Amino acid sequence: MKVVVDLTRCQGYAQCAFAAPDVFAIHGDEALLYDTDPDDAQREKVVRAAAACPVQAIFLDRDDTRIRRPAPETHVTAPGPEEAFERTGRIVVVGASLAGLRAGRTLRREGFTGSLTVIGDEPHAPYDRPPLSKQVLMGQVPARRTGLPRHEALDAHWRLGVAATGLDLRGKQVLLADGAKVGFDRLLIATGVRSRLWPNEGEAALDGLFALRTPEDAEGLRQRLVAGPGRVLVVGAGFTGCEIASACRQLDLPVTVLERGPAPLAGALGAVIGGVAAQMQRDNGVDLRCGVRVESLEGDDSGRLRRARLSDGSTLDVEVAVAALGSIRNVEWLEGSGLAAGAWGVACDAGCRAVDVNGVVTDDVFVAGDVARCPHPVYDYQYLSLEHWGNAVAQAEIAAHNMISGEGERWPHLALPEFWSTQFGTEIKSVGVPTHADHVVIAQGSVAERRFVAVYGYHGRITAAVGFNQSKWLEFYAGLIDRAAPFPPSFRTTDRPTDARPVAAGVPDRPTPHATVVVTGHGPSERRATLVRRTYL
Repeated sequence: MKVVVDLTRCQGYAQCAFAAPDVFAIHGDEALLYDTDPDDAQREKVVRAAAACPVQAIFLDRDDTRIRRPAPETHVTAPGPEEAFERTGRIVVVGASLAGLRAGRTLRREGFTGSLTVIGDEPHAPYDRPPLSKQVLMGQVPARRTGLPRHEALDAHWRLGVAATGLDLRGKQVLLADGAKVGFDRLLIATGVRSRLWPNEGEAALDGLFALRTPEDAEGLRQRLVAGPGRVLVVGAGFTGCEIASACRQLDLPVTVLERGPAPLAGALGAVIGGVAAQMQRDNGVDLRCGVRVESLEGDDSGRLRRARLSDGSTLDVEVAVAALGSIRNVEWLEGSGLAAGAWGVACDAGCRAVDVNGVVTDDVFVAGDVARCPHPVYDYQYLSLEHWGNAVAQAEIAAHNMISGEGERWPHLALPEFWSTQFGTEIKSVGVPTHADHVVIAQGSVAERRFVAVYGYHGRITAAVGFNQSKWLEFYAGLIDRAAPFPPSFRTTDRPTDARPVAAGVPDRPTPHATVVVTGHGPSERRATLVRRTYL
């Protein structure tokens, strides 16, 4: 059976660990790890665990994805265009991902009975990526058992292992690498992101250098870690890099982490809370070096990685290195399509409808997940690209609903961004956008004990909250963000620090990838924009 836990919703009550201890386990104080594909002998216990979860965050493969809307009253009326589309329309989803699968399930649940095609460039059915850098690396779950529940019950035509190479908007066709063309009435783009590769082609070919994005990546890295390398080098201290370092220390492997910025996670949480993450790494035996980069990687005569030369003049003997350099949005296939797609992703409105190069919203093309760039009213209507599990789920459900709804029934995507990370026995969770802030304050708990809530503010209002082993509080802070509550928070709590004073958050300036556009034509009916082709690095 397949199990997925929505860890953005989980609050660490641990009822599941009591009900099914062979499947669910609390690591540290609140960090939940679980078997994504337990043996059928555990089914009864897992079902009880799902029922006992106070926040209903556990999803099993017994969910019925083919629920239909209730039948209308038995009076005869001519079907409207949306009702007719629900029965006979053709929807194509490009991206056999978490977002693509969740959108397909939502379409079926809300009554779409027409043709549904899901296209994916990987040969796998949709799988869950968070376990790859946690349970898989630690040997708790094989990489092949990270599949998401019930893709086979979706009643869809699956085109797996073949990439989309182009989009003909006028002809309403998706072009595939095998030469096929798939027609659609409405299209969902959910192609996500891929790992940024090592920039030096010769060094990238060294045996022992890994990225971590796919099950094959995770399985290959796991095998090298089990072999007991003398030292592992992790280049980049974002969430993936930090989780890999955590797995290495749990396996009792020496690990060095290099971060070009001032602290781990500084790009996501700011330098102040990043400093807390830095101390947590050092307390757990990580050789963390900030402000340092790799000058070169070197191998032996057989092409095996042996050492790294660093910008501080030092040299490390390493047998395994992981490039955790961030991600690239999968948009190359949209070159020349007429959509506003580039290094920033695919622009869309708050209803997930794609925007074309002229800035005009399209009617039949939608976007969801990591590849989407969507305006959020709470954050000054800035366009945000969010690479988080919860955002992929929420945005996919909104996009799917809007694809089969009339104009007056469409919903905006206004969910607050949420993410989680499990590292060094600590559950780090966030609600809101911490980088949309000028100050931060420790509102509750103790930094020294790694149990606290940091609240972020921008121009006098609360914009985000981050909890270290304090996930139960985040729903409360989400309500404050929704209400634009004043910053700093003035309410009293039993665990409020005596010196709770706001400080500069240390949020980095984040340059937005720019678009180069050429505008032609004179009169309003002739003016058109064209994106200049760019290289995606």
